[in-house]
Amino acid sequence: MEGIARVVVAVLWIALFVAIPFLIFELRRRSRRKWYKEEYLRSEAWRRKRALVLKRDNWKCVYCGAKATRVHHKQYAKNIGREPIEWLVSVCDKCHEQAHGQR
Repeated sequence: MEGIARVVVAVLWIALFVAIPFLIFELRRRSRRKWYKEEYLRSEAWRRKRALVLKRDNWKCVYCGAKATRVHHKQYAKNIGREPIEWLVSVCDKCHEQAHGQR
């Protein structure tokens, strides 16, 4: 009986201190990602920033020189939308996919 009690305590400990915090973190991450894709990338502020970066880079991919069609974040700010344009680069579709490990 003592062995079963220890197993139950261990499972409860894992649930309380590992699984639940991970689930909360994951739910917050998904919420931020949804907001980023569905709201921020469609905002007028992003459109202006995107146009500025593409113009700065002469509509050329900074990695391969092909025609740039996207703007890539080299790094992300804690508060998306406040990233400086130095953290953004113009890229072609192929290089953007490679940067995100999609190929």
